[in-house]
Amino acid sequence: MPKDHGIGASPKRREDLRFLTGSGRYTDDINLRGQAYVHFLRSDMAHGKINGIDTSAAAAMPGVIRIFTGADFEGLGGLPCGWQVTDKHGQPMQEPGHPVLAQGKVRHVGDPIAAVVAETREQARDAAEAIELDIEELPAVVDMKAALRDGAPKVHDDLTSNLCYDWGFVEENKAAVEEAFQKAAHVTTLELVNNRLIANPMEPRVAVGDYDRANDDSTLYTTSQNPHVIRLLMGAFVLGIPEHKLRVVAPDVGGGFGTKIFHYAEEAFCTFAAKQINRPVKWTASRSEAFISDAHGRDHVTKIQLALDADNNFTALRTETYANMGAYLSTFAPSVPTWLHGTLMAGNYKTPLIYVNVKAVFTNTVPVDAYRGAGRPEATFQLERVVDKAALELGVDPIALRRQNFITEFPYATPVAVEYDTGDYHATMDKLEEIADLKGFAARRAESEKRGRLRGLGLNCYIEACGIAPSHLVGQLGARAGLYESATVRVNATGGLVVMTGSHSHGQGHETSFPQVIAEMIGIDESMVEIVHGDTSKIPMGMGTYGSRSIAVGGSAMVRATEKIIKKAKKIAAHLMEASEADIELKDGRFSVAGTDKSVAWGDVTLAAYVPHNYPLEELEPGLEETAFYDPSNFTYPSGAYACEVEVDPDTGKVTIERFSAADDFGNIINPMIVTGQVHGGIGQGIGQALLEGAVYDENGQLLNASYMDYAMPRASDLPFYTVDHSCQTPCTHNPLGVKGCGEAGAIGSPPAVVNAVVDALRSAGKDITHIDMPLSPARVWAAMNG
Repeated sequence: MPKDHGIGASPKRREDLRFLTGSGRYTDDINLRGQAYVHFLRSDMAHGKINGIDTSAAAAMPGVIRIFTGADFEGLGGLPCGWQVTDKHGQPMQEPGHPVLAQGKVRHVGDPIAAVVAETREQARDAAEAIELDIEELPAVVDMKAALRDGAPKVHDDLTSNLCYDWGFVEENKAAVEEAFQKAAHVTTLELVNNRLIANPMEPRVAVGDYDRANDDSTLYTTSQNPHVIRLLMGAFVLGIPEHKLRVVAPDVGGGFGTKIFHYAEEAFCTFAAKQINRPVKWTASRSEAFISDAHGRDHVTKIQLALDADNNFTALRTETYANMGAYLSTFAPSVPTWLHGTLMAGNYKTPLIYVNVKAVFTNTVPVDAYRGAGRPEATFQLERVVDKAALELGVDPIALRRQNFITEFPYATPVAVEYDTGDYHATMDKLEEIADLKGFAARRAESEKRGRLRGLGLNCYIEACGIAPSHLVGQLGARAGLYESATVRVNATGGLVVMTGSHSHGQGHETSFPQVIAEMIGIDESMVEIVHGDTSKIPMGMGTYGSRSIAVGGSAMVRATEKIIKKAKKIAAHLMEASEADIELKDGRFSVAGTDKSVAWGDVTLAAYVPHNYPLEELEPGLEETAFYDPSNFTYPSGAYACEVEVDPDTGKVTIERFSAADDFGNIINPMIVTGQVHGGIGQGIGQALLEGAVYDENGQLLNASYMDYAMPRASDLPFYTVDHSCQTPCTHNPLGVKGCGEAGAIGSPPAVVNAVVDALRSAGKDITHIDMPLSPARVWAAMNG
């Protein structure tokens, strides 16, 4: 029977009541007394020299309070990068300044030049249009390879070139990899593009800055996935505000997908301007603004090669990737194509030798950073496409080729510096073959052919490193912050608990799943547990939510704090029952003395903690509140196998996804319903990348599809009903819950499954096609079919 409470149950999400009834409190719902509004004047050219800014006419317009330009930020810090990458020669990356408002040059369409603060949004916008700019347009560089050629326009004049870094990993493997390719019985080569994506969460970014002159305190309300990180970066590196004088609040957030991890110029500006004019300052992005100011994702161009021996065993892998950084380094951008991508190139396979080269390049485009999966989808797409192509070239079954090369013994140290603690890739493939009904595919293909459609089947495997944390490891790799997590558990006198967590919920269901963990540990009803997050003045220092880390890292911190609570509560119970602490057991919300009928309820013990009449204070202080920080020893490694069936209309090239199946291993599952929802959402975004989405720049650096009129995101009609299974569980061995992480899996595993399926469909019609770049629009598919 399914559980109805605790770990493994699927209670409805408690937070949905306020969301579905319109009672959520988002940043745009925050309106402070006397607030002003800001409108940013943004560059309409990709590259230009600022010769002059005349704000005099604009400043005289109705309602204008003050106009800011880059000159107002001279002497202050620019937006910091939170991760440093060292290149293959041991040199640190080139790291240009990133001003809050443009200074000297504009470097991408959307670069903020000036900010008008006025009484109303409309007045601020009207005044911004009256600012006179003298900007000399310069040649823009958009193509990454062109940006590295001699004589290419430099995005940053103070850098030696547009190359941010040339990273090699593992550099010591390079010669051995070359030798393995020379000895290989077969080499498969594939060149591909991982298309640039724009996250488009339901809620655009918002920032409200407030300043209390009486106490010299600043507050920022913002749409953020990690308020403590924003406080650290903005306070220490941009505005010089001591942390105890800066509060950052992230209330309900309507989707993040990575794009709300980062510290943005608008947050710093609103905080700064509020102090300058001694009034709250509010900015809400328009959707068109979001397209040219939110960090974009992906944008890699890769050549990948796989070497195999005469028995079809993988012997070596090498890749050469160009990764677009855009015009500036976003907060975690350097880590995405390197440590979050290169370390996953082993995938599910026991390939003994791997070498990854990444050239990160500055261009006159919007900065690029983490987007759902962050490096892991890029790695999986390369690997799973080249494996499928190898199977085609060798004339072998793609599942059999994968199975032959699966890792089967754990722990397994890969040649790219990570160690998988556990997994069972044959089990997930077995489950996939079952739930996808692969035996029935031939009949379904025949039925499609009767209707004049081409049916294809695509499969792939994935593994990801998530639970992003280990501070000692990421510190060695260039992270400029620890990635631990924290929790404070406060028990009230009547037995209810308040859990203050550094993890931030923006769709993950923390308010439902976190209480399931705590309630099961104590044996109380989940309604007695309240989760508090998103306010740096209330929660302990934590690193926020991204990289599928909430339950593995944040949840483990809660477990550790609750274990401390239980330990102290047992001491109090021992005093109450005049027994030895070693004999006290806790089950179903009652403390008992082992081997006797003596017991006392959880509520009686918590009351005694605050009304300590029954035990000596010198032995045990009153109260029941504990804090724990958790920093795991390793990442977690969820894995899985996905299958996609498509139909292609040969007359138009339109692709329709008919079936999609996902078998995932997420370790122990806290709330199966929430896990299923996370997988559904991830698959939807992966299908969007595979078939529809892609930011398109022209040669002048103009984003051609910067609105919903032109940027094609998936609608409900584009998506099938999914078959999702996560019964193959190999618990993580190094966190107390045995959990792994599920939030990004769908977006990692789905794009190669879709592309593999389309290639298979076209080949069923006799087309000698081995690859089509994403997005597989009807025009691209039709063109591939017709030469």
